[in-house]
Amino acid sequence: MTTLDIPRWAWIVLAAVVVFSLAIDLAAHRGSKGQGRGTAVVWSAVWIALAVAFGGWIAFEFGGATAQDYFTAYLVEKSLSVDNLFVFLVVFSRLKIPEAEQHRVLQWGIIGAFVTRGAFIAAGAAILSAWHGVVYILGAFLIYTGVKTAREQATGEGGGGERRVLAFLSKRLRITPRLDGHHFFTVENGRRVGTPLLLALLVIELTDVLFAVDSIPAVFAITQEPFIVYSSNVFAILGLRALYLVLADLLNDLKYLRYGLAGILVFAGAKMLASGVVHIPPLASLLVIVAILVATIVPSLVAKRHRARAGRAHSG
Repeated sequence: MTTLDIPRWAWIVLAAVVVFSLAIDLAAHRGSKGQGRGTAVVWSAVWIALAVAFGGWIAFEFGGATAQDYFTAYLVEKSLSVDNLFVFLVVFSRLKIPEAEQHRVLQWGIIGAFVTRGAFIAAGAAILSAWHGVVYILGAFLIYTGVKTAREQATGEGGGGERRVLAFLSKRLRITPRLDGHHFFTVENGRRVGTPLLLALLVIELTDVLFAVDSIPAVFAITQEPFIVYSSNVFAILGLRALYLVLADLLNDLKYLRYGLAGILVFAGAKMLASGVVHIPPLASLLVIVAILVATIVPSLVAKRHRARAGRAHSG
């Protein structure tokens, strides 16, 4: 696993890129009344290009092996963030959040995720530095989580965490079912109450914390360098909003993707458990992750096409 002495100026570069990116995104969507899929595709490509460019900069400054760690960690985090997209879909649907307001909720959700992920990563790096044996505990946890995810997908019992969080918050917070434009708070009967936008934001933030418990250890299986772990997380999260708008209609059709996410967790856990005996090169890890994703996404798309053909034949 890669460990480096990252200079402070590299963190400053990362912070500058993130702040500039968020400023551009806010300016581009200020006053937006929703955006079409074509625009979302463009923005998704922009965020991916930015992540690749940052990886190129890492290769230039810190070497090819470090860049391979970064790209592998980015791909792992991007893949596991699909669960976040499912949460967006369920929460916006249940709370009837209009598309024009979804961007505002996701924008603040992403900013909040930067803070919580940073805290998780700092704590994880400190624990791993003080006690290397925790690697084996995290490895076993990731394998358990991966197997559990695969079983839940097979039995149809997975998911529902966001619904439980939604029900919990709805009972304990003063939330009105009435939207008030793009505001998170409004006044109703002389009292200040939250709107469905606030409830959606809180559910998204809390469920992201739950997902981070899985995804961040998986990235630590690739590298224990906090700079690489955090930067890969940041660039994966930056594109979540646009990726959701692109894939919203396709999420439920990717029926085998959850098996791929389970496979990634198991691979990351196995790599952690074997870290004291076997060193898996960064490029090999990257190729394994890509192979797992291809092996689950392609059959999902083929199955979707077969279902569509069967539907047309039945209707005909």
